[in-house]
Amino acid sequence: MSEFFEIAYAAANNRLCLFTGTGFSKSVSDNDAPSWQELLEGLCEKLPNPDEFKASIFPANEPSQLSLEEAAQVISIKLSAEGFNIHEEIAKVIRNLELKGDIGQASSFFSNRKFRVITTNYDKLSEELAAENKCQSITPGRPIPRASSNVKVYHVHGSTDSPDDMIVTSEDYFRFINSDSYFSRKLSTVLHENTVVILGYSLGDTNLKAIISDYKGFSKSHVISSNIFLISRSSVDQHVKDYYSHCYGIRVLDKLEVENFFSRLNEQIPNAEKIVDRSLQSLHRVVYEGSKFTEKFLKLDDSFYRIMSSLSAKGLSLKDEQVVTMIGDIIEAKRKHTQEPNAWEQYEHLAGWLAYLASITEIEETPIKEQFLETVLHSMTTMRNEYYIGYSWHAYKVWKNRWPQVIAPNRSLIKQYIKDSTDSVDALEVVNSVDT
Repeated sequence: MSEFFEIAYAAANNRLCLFTGTGFSKSVSDNDAPSWQELLEGLCEKLPNPDEFKASIFPANEPSQLSLEEAAQVISIKLSAEGFNIHEEIAKVIRNLELKGDIGQASSFFSNRKFRVITTNYDKLSEELAAENKCQSITPGRPIPRASSNVKVYHVHGSTDSPDDMIVTSEDYFRFINSDSYFSRKLSTVLHENTVVILGYSLGDTNLKAIISDYKGFSKSHVISSNIFLISRSSVDQHVKDYYSHCYGIRVLDKLEVENFFSRLNEQIPNAEKIVDRSLQSLHRVVYEGSKFTEKFLKLDDSFYRIMSSLSAKGLSLKDEQVVTMIGDIIEAKRKHTQEPNAWEQYEHLAGWLAYLASITEIEETPIKEQFLETVLHSMTTMRNEYYIGYSWHAYKVWKNRWPQVIAPNRSLIKQYIKDSTDSVDALEVVNSVDT
């Protein structure tokens, strides 16, 4: 999958950040890490009449009237009256967590790569995964390390290293959201400068939504691809994927366990490491010095993904005239390759390239819109659902499988163009397969 090469390329270029939440800690602790609500319910056991109090805060058959941070505030007040500090009590629970279960692929990645972690978890499991790798743990209430390290773990909501500075209650959250802290600035900077993979995290945090929304406005105005991925262990409805893409510029990769994600990422990294420096140099020559990619290179399936990953790494966008010209030339070259004798793999490559481009940026906003649509028409009218001489069956499979990943505005654009331009049953079947 091209998305995994993109993430691997970022890792090879030292531009990857993992954004981890409770689901990540659960995965690497064999589910021992408590959810936020489970943690709060456990604290209620320290209060008089714990079952009655717990039922009032977390009613079994109806929604709670309080958000979890508000519930934490109420529990904090009750604990204080009994001589307990909620931050210290939480730290005691979290410090007992250990790495457990099937974590070989995650451990391998953490132990051997250079990257950043931003986490809202209080635990130190990421640091333990890094093992012998040079790692820094950065948390509110502790000095900021100035030395370099392979892995930097930013605990934006605090950690067990400094319990009093952990963000737990609604009062803590209010102070965090309204402060211009090192950690809130770092979070915003990382979103702009790295490929970000969200693991075990939901979009419920108001501060996170605000920062991601700010990034989305920047990326859309510069017509660059989104660099944020959300990894979900469960299936995500297409409408929800479209919502994440439209509102936050997030691409969702679903039905993926954390360990499976690292397994697929580790498979792609060696190839990415081999070509990262060479691809950046080649891109520079093509964009700024008038060079051309060789025909041999453009006939490779992964050449387009290398180019697009390099484009993001160089900080270039589709508003740059040279970049627009380059992508137009690449697409036209690939289309011509499909017209050569026995070039069936080129039809498959072209379909993958077009679908990938349509999954990472809004084509309507680019100067290559017409060329792109004409090439999509060529691709879709030279494919067939079943084996048929003169048509590509594999190109059909690519379009069919990748069509749900195409962002909603592009699905609408392509669908209308195909309906206006051809009566191909197979092309129409693909563009009608997902609601726009």
